[in-house]
Amino acid sequence: MRRAGTALLATCAAFAALTTLAAPPAGAHGGRSGEGDGLGHCTGTVPVVCHFDVAPGTYRVRVLLGGGSVPGSTSVTAESRRAMLAETPNAAGETVRRSFTVDVRDPEGEPTGATGTPGLDLTFGGAAPQLASVHVERVRTPQILLAGDSTVCDQAAEPYTGWGQRLPQYLTDRVSVANYADSGEGSQSFRDNPALFPALRARIRHGDLVLVQLAHNDKQTERETYRANLTAMIEEVRAEGGRPVLVTPIVRRWFNTDGTLDNGTALLVNGLGVDLPAEMRALAAEHDTPLVDLTALTKARVEELGPEGSKALYLYDEKRDNTHTSVRGATEYAALVLAELRGLGLLAPRAVR
Repeated sequence: MRRAGTALLATCAAFAALTTLAAPPAGAHGGRSGEGDGLGHCTGTVPVVCHFDVAPGTYRVRVLLGGGSVPGSTSVTAESRRAMLAETPNAAGETVRRSFTVDVRDPEGEPTGATGTPGLDLTFGGAAPQLASVHVERVRTPQILLAGDSTVCDQAAEPYTGWGQRLPQYLTDRVSVANYADSGEGSQSFRDNPALFPALRARIRHGDLVLVQLAHNDKQTERETYRANLTAMIEEVRAEGGRPVLVTPIVRRWFNTDGTLDNGTALLVNGLGVDLPAEMRALAAEHDTPLVDLTALTKARVEELGPEGSKALYLYDEKRDNTHTSVRGATEYAALVLAELRGLGLLAPRAVR
């Protein structure tokens, strides 16, 4: 399947302001350019693309959108197509302030993928993007770290999109998302590769959430091995002061004739007969670990839409792919994860946009 609490809101200590940029609204309305102003770091109109030469780290980005003589509508992505801000409209002459945090790392997308571009890249898109100012500063925030596969990761190329790639847009600048999910990984390979779980573990700070969704590529993993891998991750996250959360895998869009997904292919029963989501549920109970039952949630959503309507959640029309999600599917599934985290008391309302 390769590529195609409250504790979380601990006080954020700013390290150092690196760059402050301001300019007349970028986009169709022009403005001056030069060192020290927004358009000096940004090019284009639809979209407006900005690049900042910063070292790896966590950065708070404060933007002022709008201010043009006509209405605008702006969305923001960062680095490898990560959704930072959903489409945000403004009336003519109106400005809107927003802020978010970006995890800048190398590689910028999947940990075993292409390096990408050093520094911080922001893309201001949408129907009519308008950028009036942008301020970037390095900060230390609570983190949500993601361990997963291609259904979670920061996919480099459209139309593939992981739900972890769409999660940041729902969060305020009080928390950052560090997505270590990687295409093709199972529970064993994710633990073994130094660029994956070992690298993620090294970044865990006290109170950080670590979400683990690994199952799609455990196609021939024995029950005992699967349980041992997940148990080890739970224990090692806790040893670093983090808070593990098990996330059962998104369903495959594989319907029975009666319109249900009640079959092993859809519900991730592997080739050895191991019901992987059921094992995750059991481990969560045994180890007193929070569980996001994304298998159950996505099953309900796909069955609600039916065989035809659910195609839009996956890449059926584009690739005849019933496993990987479209932008729409990844966005909906990220919202399901967010709602469960809030329901479990792992995210306070002020962490959520």
